Amino acid sequence: MAEPWVLYLIECAGDRLYAGITNDLAARFAAHCAGRGARFTKAFAPLRIVAAAELPSRSQALKAEYALKQRPRADKLRYLASCGVAIDLLSLPQP
Repeated sequence: MAEPWVLYLIECAGDRLYAGITNDLAARFAAHCAGRGARFTKAFAPLRIVAAAELPSRSQALKAEYALKQRPRADKLRYLASCGVAIDLLSLPQP
């Protein structure tokens, strides 16, 4: 059985949010913190993961990521909470 994909939302410096997908959330967050994750998180340092949801395939994760990025800031956390199973964020490394 394939690993589930994760749609995640990171709070970044400057009160900004970054959305992305991965199949290894801990490693991806560590990459963002090390400045290797994305151009956006190089410019606006990641502070913490604020939400994450598992999705069964990369295709579904990409579609959910696109939909999330189209929503206004106020809707993003509500949308993410409704699209999948919440992950225990306390077990992930924080910067």
